Amino acid sequence: QVQLVESGGGLVQAGGSLRLSCAAPGSIFSINAMGWFRQAPGKQRELVASITSGGSTNYADSVKGRFTISRDNAKNTVYLQMNSLEPEDTAVYYCNAVLFKAGLPFGPWGQGTQVTVSS
Repeated sequence: QVQLVESGGGLVQAGGSLRLSCAAPGSIFSINAMGWFRQAPGKQRELVASITSGGSTNYADSVKGRFTISRDNAKNTVYLQMNSLEPEDTAVYYCNAVLFKAGLPFGPWGQGTQVTVSS
């Protein structure tokens, strides 16, 4: 079964940084845009950032200038560098393949990784 594995979450104080990683099967990763999503308690899952196989990126307004998405095509891994974290960034973070222009995910979801930002 195809599986995405997210890691790197944790507890951090406001203003701190975390780097998330997502290992994806080559069948998903190699030709697709990839995205990071997050879901806070009581809220819908939202797209945070996405990146094409060629490296074009897109960000939600709420994270522009603070988060950076990148990918290592040789390792089938996508990263999310999160700086200047705010309590509002607290959520479970997931990665998935995305339709880049529409920002819509497709493919199976992984377990996600919890990010908690304390004030």
